[in-house]
Amino acid sequence: MTVIRALPIELINQIAAGEVIDRPSSVVKELVENSLDAGARRIEVDIEQGGARLIRVRDDGGGIGEDDLLLAVAAHATSKIRSFDDLEHVASMGFRGEALASIASVSRFRLTSRLAGQDTAFQLEVDGGKLQPLRPAQHPVGSSVEVRDLFYNVPARRKFMRAERTEFAHIDDLLKSLALARRGVEFRLSHNGKPVRLLRSADTIDQGLLRVAEVLGPEFPARSLRIEHAAAGMQLSGWVGLPTASRSMADSQYFYVNGRLVRDKIIAHAVRQAYADVLFHGRHPAFVLYLELDPAGVDVNVHPAKHEVRFREQRLVHDFLFRSLHEALAETRAGETPASSTSPQGAPTASVAPAAASSSWAGVAERGGWGAGPAAQSRLTLGTREQPLAEYAALAGSPSPESPPVASWSAALLDGGAEDEVPPLGFALAQLKQIYILAENQQGLILVDMHAAHERITYEKLKAGRTSSTLRSQLLLVPLAVAVSAREAAAAEEHAEALSAWGLELSRSGPSAIVVRRIPALLEGTDVTQLARDVLADLASNGSSRHLEELENTLLATMACHGSVRAGRRLSVTEMNALLREMEATERSGQCNHGRPTWTQLSLPELDKLFLRGR
Repeated sequence: MTVIRALPIELINQIAAGEVIDRPSSVVKELVENSLDAGARRIEVDIEQGGARLIRVRDDGGGIGEDDLLLAVAAHATSKIRSFDDLEHVASMGFRGEALASIASVSRFRLTSRLAGQDTAFQLEVDGGKLQPLRPAQHPVGSSVEVRDLFYNVPARRKFMRAERTEFAHIDDLLKSLALARRGVEFRLSHNGKPVRLLRSADTIDQGLLRVAEVLGPEFPARSLRIEHAAAGMQLSGWVGLPTASRSMADSQYFYVNGRLVRDKIIAHAVRQAYADVLFHGRHPAFVLYLELDPAGVDVNVHPAKHEVRFREQRLVHDFLFRSLHEALAETRAGETPASSTSPQGAPTASVAPAAASSSWAGVAERGGWGAGPAAQSRLTLGTREQPLAEYAALAGSPSPESPPVASWSAALLDGGAEDEVPPLGFALAQLKQIYILAENQQGLILVDMHAAHERITYEKLKAGRTSSTLRSQLLLVPLAVAVSAREAAAAEEHAEALSAWGLELSRSGPSAIVVRRIPALLEGTDVTQLARDVLADLASNGSSRHLEELENTLLATMACHGSVRAGRRLSVTEMNALLREMEATERSGQCNHGRPTWTQLSLPELDKLFLRGR
């Protein structure tokens, strides 16, 4: 006969600890978040033996009164929510009331705290879940929590702990992520009595970027874009890395929702799609982003460790993130670098002013004329047809054959008075191995991969041509019945109008079936069944899909690749300059369609260093 019994409180707390506390860094997370909720402006974290021997967190927050200390370590007791309405609008880092009780059940625990205006601090000790009497203590306003001998009474859990160095690395990474969430708080970290990290409070944007640089590396600010965008009751801010700052692993990605670091598939999908057109295969973007929205629009109570959230308007959030990032990345052009300035504290800013070709070159074709001279007889392949160089260069706004020769261009570059007239990518000097264009600008030497650059230019022209004309669709000779899941069939019904705008006409024909009648003309010959299933799977999971657009972009990218100037083609100086000018005017021209860089800059100091000049 099965007997149902109530579990002892100690066992309940240890089960909760199994959900929330899996390693020392989990303890640090809960304690530091409590300090942040208490309004701390300075937090010190002391670690011994990777957290196995000691975790101590001290703060200058509001503190806990004598009457509340016993409740602080009771299960499901908290000061952060009192009603269901509070749970619907959670603004604090913690809210479950389980953390301290769980931690105290698997360690030798001590909590010392003092309220502002109180003469005496009080101390509470818990040894493996056994509560000791309160006693007076000496302590400044704020709280200190000591966690010793973690998992000493749960040997099986202790065996799962890794080496001291590994556990401390997890703590360090966690503290960096929390420091990015609250840039106005000072964080100090020590290990085995030695200071390891000091992150001073950052109250301005420049200081905030300095903190970002301490976490993501000193090279990140110069290779990032500042994001500030608001719409539909949401605000997105922070920094996103340029495609050239991508990484082999997704280890430099920090996304905060209302100040809480989260992992969410909707967010991940939106970011991945925003970078799809500029990132090399297998690479991952770096970013620090903050999304602010009404707390009622996001449910944070979906994971015991609070790592995940659920958005009430998933599609709206996805589209807002995608469009904000997609448009910001689209504004980047070859020759641009994030405008760097230095604050009194030495923190570089990363605001980007979208640059175009210098205004002094706009309409130069009108002044110079392209009809005469041998250069006018050259032809450059564009898209799927040959186009006279005169027409191509006029579009680019390039200097005419009557422009100064290369020698005088170099002289102009060295003349400070002509500085404003030098385009970002400068002027062509020569062609190297019929693969690379060498150009000179104000900073030094520019190297351009001519095929990669022209491929991006052609690709963007093809995309623009597609969006500026009515999308053609192809009627299937025989409508195709496709079996799908019930969720996907419902998505087909809900999004039928949006799909039709992309040239995909399908309708629900049963609880788990659809019928496809039209597909985009560009995708004629594709596997229609798989196409429909992939698109509907996206819609069912993410509330939106760019699968059709991505497939068409893949086809256009292939066309652009075949229609672009190839390595081994000898270009005249005029043709090279025409290509440079069009790069400066084309969106995303810093990378080809496959995410490879199209250009690089070697500054004069870098060249001097190569040749040991000035030593």
